[in-house]
Amino acid sequence: MLRVAAIQMTSGPQPEANIAEADRLIAAAAQQGAELVLLPECFAAFGAAELARIAAAEQGGQGPIRRFLADCARRHGVWLIAGSLPLVHQPGGPVYASCLVLDAEGREVACYDKLHLFDVDVADSTGSYRESRDYRHGEHWLCVDTPVGRVGLSICYDLRFPELYQALRADGAELLVVPAAFTAVTGAAHWEVLLRARAIETQCYVLAANQCGSHPNGRQTYGHSCLIDPWGEVTACLPDNPGTLVAEIDPERIARVRRNMPLAAHRRFAGNPQIVPPNEESSQ
Repeated sequence: MLRVAAIQMTSGPQPEANIAEADRLIAAAAQQGAELVLLPECFAAFGAAELARIAAAEQGGQGPIRRFLADCARRHGVWLIAGSLPLVHQPGGPVYASCLVLDAEGREVACYDKLHLFDVDVADSTGSYRESRDYRHGEHWLCVDTPVGRVGLSICYDLRFPELYQALRADGAELLVVPAAFTAVTGAAHWEVLLRARAIETQCYVLAANQCGSHPNGRQTYGHSCLIDPWGEVTACLPDNPGTLVAEIDPERIARVRRNMPLAAHRRFAGNPQIVPPNEESSQ
């Protein structure tokens, strides 16, 4: 068995307070034997103005939050998947919502830029969300090898696009991670059902770390960070308070589910030339 952890937070506008809380919760996960720890989306700050300041401070790769993440991973001896940070990859370039992966020595080994941006209207106190005002969407999906298996990376709104997770599965993913800041309204309606669907469709474990509660800027997020197994069963779940979820993944469970129901071998739409749209079929 391999132990993983999801960190659930109610991040506010002050990065110093947020990373202190993250450090405390990561330490608790490490003490319980977690080898890999997942932080939620926007763990370092919640609010557009604060995120813009972070993006400016982190340019060049040596900002205070990236230094904290490296030190934290090294000090606690864990692989750390750092939810999302606003990062500029080259001087004068756009800002991306980026998920960094650090190994237990504190080295950055991967960076995934959020593919799908949350430009939607929601029936809550905020009403309208437009991530594209602050971020450029990414261009590539990404898997990374870790001590707990091959991990497929995603962020929050990505969860609604199953084709991304099929690509991650095809690239060998065994564990899918979903750092998020799902709103209370959309979370109550769709959070668990989407996470379970992605696990069932890909026959992967899904580890999801969400923001929770009422934030100083008025946002309300859903919480319920969880681990779901390849059969779609919720094996562990937090309520809607900050905390640490530590749970086990079983590589044999993945192998057994895939062996008994070989979805990958049965798939007919993944580049299969025999499956063509009706207009193309009729022209042949």
